[in-house]
Amino acid sequence: MAPTDPGTTRDQPIPPVSSAPTAPTAPTDSNSTGPTPADAFDDLYVGLATALFRQTYLLTGHPDLAKESVERAFEQAWQRWPEVAVDRDPAGWVRAAAYEYAMSPWHRLRRAYRHPDRQSAADPGSRALLDALLDLPPAYRRTLLLHDGVGLGLPDTAAETEASTAAAAGRLVTARAAVTERMPEPATPLSPDEESALLHEQLGTLALAQPVAPLLTPHAVRTSSENKARLWTQAAIALTAVLVGLAAVTMVTAPPRYEKPPSPAEQVGGVPPRGGPQRLTTQDLEMQRKLDEELVHGPARLVPQLR
Repeated sequence: MAPTDPGTTRDQPIPPVSSAPTAPTAPTDSNSTGPTPADAFDDLYVGLATALFRQTYLLTGHPDLAKESVERAFEQAWQRWPEVAVDRDPAGWVRAAAYEYAMSPWHRLRRAYRHPDRQSAADPGSRALLDALLDLPPAYRRTLLLHDGVGLGLPDTAAETEASTAAAAGRLVTARAAVTERMPEPATPLSPDEESALLHEQLGTLALAQPVAPLLTPHAVRTSSENKARLWTQAAIALTAVLVGLAAVTMVTAPPRYEKPPSPAEQVGGVPPRGGPQRLTTQDLEMQRKLDEELVHGPARLVPQLR
């Protein structure tokens, strides 16, 4: 039986993507005794992609970025499937990868993702909740979503956010206070557990109100992952070949022995000025010209006679 979409039920608006993948469909090959890796991956993708899209949408406020984050996380999972398949929580592995990609600060350099799409929530109450959530620091936003939205326990939330339990608890309290401050005041004061349940319901309603972007099929995700892995392998081989070629050229053109570089030039002092006659001035040159003319064309007594 195909796994149901856990993100479409109202009883659990934002389902925790932390359970083990559902049993994959049996392969068509009669010689096989169990599901293939592709079958297991497809079942994991079908059962978790929609719920993960809704979670990353609450993290980013961008449907397109949420779709990109989900597909990129599953591509990474397929590239490392031998590791993910034996993980105690494969769905949690994919969720962590999607969250890390969605909250990367490099997305601020992309024009389309520079500012959150705050107009995607049409209802004023939903828009106020989304604004309050997106105004939180990324670590606080992730902690609140994992604990009150997804429903993880505080130790699991701390582990996934790479923080201590005390730090995660502090972030959770601060994030709750910041969000509830901008929401309508309840008729009676709520306990922390009641606040958590109310936020869980409100976050789930907000996530379900956002239409799910058309995600790629599991086969398309696996194909894209394999193509990217092949491209990176070819690029690594090409770079290695270039480095080897440069090393070979260096070995051929390098001198066979060490040659000491010439010493840098230094200013020499104490040398006497240049001696000898000075340069002739303009008057000296004119006088020399006149003497030359008179020697050749002067009086007869000055002309040498050959005897």
